[in-house]
Amino acid sequence: MTAPTRERILEAAERHVRAGGYNGFSFRDLATEIGIKSASVHYHFPSKETLVAELAARYRERFLVGLPAPSPAQPALPALRAAFRAALHRDGLMCLCGALANQTEVLPPPVATEARAFFEALLVWLDAGLTGSDVIRRQTALASLAQLEGAMLLARTLDDPRVFDDATAELA
Repeated sequence: MTAPTRERILEAAERHVRAGGYNGFSFRDLATEIGIKSASVHYHFPSKETLVAELAARYRERFLVGLPAPSPAQPALPALRAAFRAALHRDGLMCLCGALANQTEVLPPPVATEARAFFEALLVWLDAGLTGSDVIRRQTALASLAQLEGAMLLARTLDDPRVFDDATAELA
């Protein structure tokens, strides 16, 4: 059975945003890709802003569901690294919110808010799964997210997913 049109639009938009950011597609691109009219895309999503804001919220929810419950007893960094690694190795694309974060200054506010919410949620998750003082946990969480996003970017730029593995080995 074919997925509902709304879901097919979201899936196609996710691939485009992860590959090229907010401006990496048009509604016409999505319509052509999934075999519908542009008006059908507009029926489900009145604007690109609405579509990408919902997409970023959905990405955050799905990403967090894939992580184990945070706990200092279970190391957080290997689990987060594995989630980022799986996303990169599955399709060779950037983290959706990482691709959007690169364009924060030009994103519509609802989209920028949703991209920021992804990172804020990961920082909260990491804080609950790290040990040490508040300052140490915060520094470790920020450095780890920067390392993971940067490693994804390098792996894509160099067209070699092993770069991610090498750049994040210490988090495993």
